[in-house]
Amino acid sequence: MPIKIPSDLPAFDVLTREGVMVMSEDDAALQDIRPLRIGLLNLMPKKIQTENQFARLIGATPLQIDFQLIRMTEHQTKNTAAEHMESFYRPFSEIEHTGEKFDGLIITGAPIEHLEFEDVTYWEEMERVFDWTRTNVHSTFGVCWGGMAMIHHFHGVPKHLLPSKLFGCYEQYCEDTTSPFLRGFSDACLIPVSRWTEIRQEDIDKAPGLTTLLSSPVTGPCLVEDEANRGLYIFNHFEYDSDTLKQEYDRDMDAGTAIGVPVNYYPGDDPNARPQNRWRSHAHLLYGNWINQIYQTTPFDIDKIGTDGA
Repeated sequence: MPIKIPSDLPAFDVLTREGVMVMSEDDAALQDIRPLRIGLLNLMPKKIQTENQFARLIGATPLQIDFQLIRMTEHQTKNTAAEHMESFYRPFSEIEHTGEKFDGLIITGAPIEHLEFEDVTYWEEMERVFDWTRTNVHSTFGVCWGGMAMIHHFHGVPKHLLPSKLFGCYEQYCEDTTSPFLRGFSDACLIPVSRWTEIRQEDIDKAPGLTTLLSSPVTGPCLVEDEANRGLYIFNHFEYDSDTLKQEYDRDMDAGTAIGVPVNYYPGDDPNARPQNRWRSHAHLLYGNWINQIYQTTPFDIDKIGTDGA
């Protein structure tokens, strides 16, 4: 089954060229099924790139997905055309006001790690988003800063500033092989990491109800399940394209920013070599497992989400 997105969204052509099944809204209306309604609260500066990355992953399952793009209400992006934002994004305040419900919600990272959570300009609305997910979203996936913000909001788990940037591809190890989210996973997998802060396992251990599913002795916890809040928190970037770390490295080098070559990314650690994608299969496994778990557990009547534990 395909992912349903507007035919004029840039991701439509990108995914079509890659062989991902996509369907226009008009065609989807002809099918007598209920698609899973998945929202993307996109906090990243490069909105279109991030749309493509997540649409690629959630559009690769056998289920029809109704993909909705959401933005913070007052925050204005400087890196994406206003016409694109106006055409394809809806402010959270509108969705909150109408009481809409979602089978799944992805909350992306944001380049604001250096700020305390409470100093983020849209933090008050962000906390409203988190509380809203408990009644209006069946399963929420917080990514990088989004995951750190959620685990802080619900459990008071702090983030810690690192002495230098964790930057590269790091091996992660399965901590719970029985988890439905890790079906098909190898004992270890590689994942891109790009952050200046960390969540520590000892802080997670102090919070009841959290289960670490993937972790690394070098980069710490990677994937954490929060069953009570129907949340998954991932602090690294399975969604990254093959060249995303390269783009970040080239950007910092051009700006004269002190940055090391991303670890275990370029063949032979040579920045002139073409990086190889060694995380794509596990990325599809994780997001496919998440979508499947939503499908297995979400109410058929979407209005029942958030009632009686649904």
